[in-house]
Amino acid sequence: MAESEAKETAKAAPKKAAAPKAAAEKAPAAEKPAKAAAAEKPAKAPAKAKAAAETKAPAASTAATAKAAPKAEKADESTESREHVLKVHHLRPAPGAKKARTRVGRGEGSKGKTAGRGTKGTKARYQVKVGFEGGQMPLHMRTPKLRGFKNPFRVEYQVVNLDKLAELYPSGGDVTISDLVAKGAVRKNEKVKVLGDGDISVKLNVTVDKVSGSAEEKIVAAGGSVK
Repeated sequence: MAESEAKETAKAAPKKAAAPKAAAEKAPAAEKPAKAAAAEKPAKAPAKAKAAAETKAPAASTAATAKAAPKAEKADESTESREHVLKVHHLRPAPGAKKARTRVGRGEGSKGKTAGRGTKGTKARYQVKVGFEGGQMPLHMRTPKLRGFKNPFRVEYQVVNLDKLAELYPSGGDVTISDLVAKGAVRKNEKVKVLGDGDISVKLNVTVDKVSGSAEEKIVAAGGSVK
């Protein structure tokens, strides 16, 4: 009896020891699903990103095609409108308006012998000078010419007579070019000469570019002076 009890206790002891082993073996099995789940979770995220990218890609392609379609239509319209625009290089002379010049003297087929000048004579050999009348006195030499010349040193004056001075200076005074310009009797920047047409009875002190002899006598006789 004692031996049987000892055997039973010996058998039971290994069973109890095996129980922790089984628990240890079961524990990694329980850990494995957790690791697999952790590994699978990141794998699912790229799958979702791929699906989102695939859904976005067709939308982007459709948007690009939608944008490109109006541009293509506009390009077609612009090309059509350009075809109808008249430009300088489109201009051409009307048919028949231009006639090709005959190149003479290049063979029998193009007036090669006499080149349209005929046979012999002055006009067949050379061109007559313009104005040549066969040897007689030409017209430009027969007509009379104006004699003399135009003096390049000629000085022209603006003329003011004594009667005009008597009208402008009824009470006398000093006569100068600037004063005459201010009164509108002469133009500025031009020389002035006083002539003796008319009479004067007031005292005038005349300072101009030139005074005629008769005008000077009348001015001095009236008590004035000439400078």
